[in-house]
Amino acid sequence: MKKQSNRSLLKSITLCVIAFFTINLSFAQDKAKQIDQLLTQYSQYGLFNGSALVSEKGKVIFKKGYGSANMEWNIPNQPDTKFRLGSITKQFTALLIVKLAEDGKIKLDVPITTYLPDYPKETGDKVTIQNLLTHTSGIPNYTSAPNFLQEKAKNPYSPADFVKTFSNLPLEFKPGEKFAYSNSGYFLLGYIIEKITGKTYEQYLQEIIFTPLKMVNSGYDHSDVLIKNRAAGYEKQGKKIINASYLDMSIPYAAGSLYSTVEDLYLWDQALYTNKLLSEKSMESLFKPYILMGDGGYGYGWFLSDITIGTKEKVKVIEHGGGINGFNTNISRVPSDKILIVLLNNTGRALLGEMTESIRNILYNQPFNQPKKSLAFELLEVFSEKGIKSGTETYTKLKNDPAYGIKEGDMNNAAYQLLQTGKIKEAIEVFKINVAAFPNSGNVYDSLAEAYLKDGNTKLAIENYKKSVELDPTNENGKKVLEEICKKQ
Repeated sequence: MKKQSNRSLLKSITLCVIAFFTINLSFAQDKAKQIDQLLTQYSQYGLFNGSALVSEKGKVIFKKGYGSANMEWNIPNQPDTKFRLGSITKQFTALLIVKLAEDGKIKLDVPITTYLPDYPKETGDKVTIQNLLTHTSGIPNYTSAPNFLQEKAKNPYSPADFVKTFSNLPLEFKPGEKFAYSNSGYFLLGYIIEKITGKTYEQYLQEIIFTPLKMVNSGYDHSDVLIKNRAAGYEKQGKKIINASYLDMSIPYAAGSLYSTVEDLYLWDQALYTNKLLSEKSMESLFKPYILMGDGGYGYGWFLSDITIGTKEKVKVIEHGGGINGFNTNISRVPSDKILIVLLNNTGRALLGEMTESIRNILYNQPFNQPKKSLAFELLEVFSEKGIKSGTETYTKLKNDPAYGIKEGDMNNAAYQLLQTGKIKEAIEVFKINVAAFPNSGNVYDSLAEAYLKDGNTKLAIENYKKSVELDPTNENGKKVLEEICKKQ
C-alpha cells in the first residue's frame, strides 16, 4: 500500500474541517431562517413588536428587529434598539449583592436591619438578605397595593422615601416559609447596596457590571434623559395600540428600572460563563435552586427549571421575564449547550414564553407550534362595540377555527380592559370563556371573582375566590379578599 504524503494528508484534513464547518454553518442558517419565519408570523399577527437574539454554542446565529421602535415616526426596531427590561433587572441586582458578599462587605444570613437601622425592627429583624434575594421575605409586594398605579407610580421618590411606603406593613407570612414574588424585596436590595457602598445603585451597577463588560448600550433608565435609540413603550387594547401610561423610573429602581439591547444582553450572558465579575463559587451561587417549585426553583434573580425537549434528556434552563409599562421581556439560557434566547418587546404583554419555547425547539430540531391569531383581540373589539350577544356569537364562530388560539393572558387582559371601561357584564362573559378554556388555572377564577364582586354578586365572587385559592394556594391576595368579604357578611 502506498503511503500517503504529508501534503495529501494535510489536504484531506483541511477538506474535512471545511466540510464540517460548512455543514454546521448550513444548520445554523437553516435554524435562523426558521426563527425568522416564526417571529415574522408573530409580528404579522400583532403578537410581537421588538428585537430578538439567539445564540447557540456561544455564537450568535440570529438577531433582528421587528415592528417599530417609534410608531409615530415609523422608526424600525433593530438589534441595537434599547428597551426597558422590567424584572430582568433583578439578576443584575442579585449579582451586585453577591459581589458585596464575596468582598466581605455584607452577610446574606443576617437581618436587613443590620444594614438598614431605620427599618422597623418588628419586621426587619425577622427578614434576612437571603429572604430578599429569594422572594421569601413576606414583605408585601408594593406593585400589588391597591391603587398603586394611580397614587404612586407617576411620582418621583428617593429610595429612602419609597421604602417608607411599605416598610410599616405587616409581613404576609413568616420569612422563609414560602415563595411570594416581591418587587419590594429587590427594591430594598438596591437601597442596601447604596447604604453599604456610599454610591447610588446606578453608579455601583455601572462600575461593577456595565463598564467591565463594555455594555455601552445599557443603563438605568430616566424619563427626562435623552437616550439614543430608546424604544417608545406602547400597550395593546385588542387590535388598537396606545401609548403606555407614564411611570416614574425611580419606582421600579433595583427591581426593574434598567434598559438594554439584545446585543448587550448577549455580552451579559457570555460573562456569566466566566469569572470576570465573580469567583466561580460566587457565580455558582446565583443559579442554585434555593426555593423548589415543580421541576425547578428560584435562585438569585433567576427562575430555574429542568425541561425535556423531544427525546433529549432534561436540560437545565435558567431564565427570567420582565414586564413594565409598555414593555415585556424574556431572557432564557441553556448553559449545557450555551444557548441564549433574548426577546425584548415594546407593546407589552407579548407571549414571549410561548415564543421562547418554539425557538428552543427549533434549536434542538424538534417540532414547534406555529403562531395563531389571538381570539382575545377579536372578542375585545366585538364585546366592546356590539355587546354580549354579538361577542358570544363571535366566540362560537371562531373558537374551533385553527387559525385562532385562546391565550389565557390575552383573554384575561381583554376582560380587564372591558372591566376598566365600565363594561362589567361583558367582562364577566370573557372571564367565563377563559375559565372554560383553562379550568385548572387559579388565576382565571380569581379574575372572574373580582368581576363578580365589582358587579355586586357576592355569592359568585366567594365561590370563584375559593376555587382560585384551592387551585393556587399561593394566592395571598385572593385569601385576603375572601376573608374581607366573609367578615362583611
